[in-house]
Amino acid sequence: MRHPSVLLVCLLVFLAGPGVPEAQARTVYRCVRDGTVSLATAPEPGSRCQAKEIDDNAVQTPNLWGRMGIFSGTLYEREQDGQLVYSTRNLPGSRVYLKFTVATPPGEPAHPGLGKVGKPRLNMYPVDFRTAAKNTGVDDAWLRAIAHAESDFDAKAVSSKGAKGVMQLMPEVATEYGVTDPFSSTQSIDAGARHLRQLMRRYKGDLTLVAAAYNAGIGTVTRYGGVPPYAETREYVAKVTALYDLYLRALGRKSAPERPAQ
Repeated sequence: MRHPSVLLVCLLVFLAGPGVPEAQARTVYRCVRDGTVSLATAPEPGSRCQAKEIDDNAVQTPNLWGRMGIFSGTLYEREQDGQLVYSTRNLPGSRVYLKFTVATPPGEPAHPGLGKVGKPRLNMYPVDFRTAAKNTGVDDAWLRAIAHAESDFDAKAVSSKGAKGVMQLMPEVATEYGVTDPFSSTQSIDAGARHLRQLMRRYKGDLTLVAAAYNAGIGTVTRYGGVPPYAETREYVAKVTALYDLYLRALGRKSAPERPAQ
């Protein structure tokens, strides 16, 4: 299977010149604006664009992104000078042509979580959750939903990414919050709650972004300007959202408010 960014370049190459004779080179534009890079089938207004000729019969499509790892997200379609053009930048008049997600690249912490959506488990560490919620102001139901999605409440859980304990704290997060034993349910839940409190402050209570950052890291959310396009993270956010609703109901409270789909 080809690298996702290669697949995108191939699609752009096809859109850049459908119907031209075989063995002919086609043009894709690499456009830069305010430090951000996009690929397009025509020069983008307001961007500095460089034309890249790509041979239809090339064995390997060149990397036009540079040292940016896996790129994924949305390909947009719009009209420009009377023609349909395609770009990975959302410009005025654009409409979504294709959305895509990819597996988490090596070195990224994003993961689908170890727990499955199932019945709420209010019997797991009730004192720890109540205490952490009271001390931090983080919703008890939300805290339990994260723990359920992360570890299924297994205090000894260790993920393939190196996260540990009930709240699946990465080593650097555990250190930041003074955790000396990541397998202690009390320390893990307390640190996880404090970390969630900081994320809720950063994202002004937007639980979708909070869950994405808890899963994939603040830097990744910042880099993509929202939920990263990794299939693992989007699966995780959906799982936590569903669990939050279940825990609200189990605790005798109303369901979480509906939100637009991502």
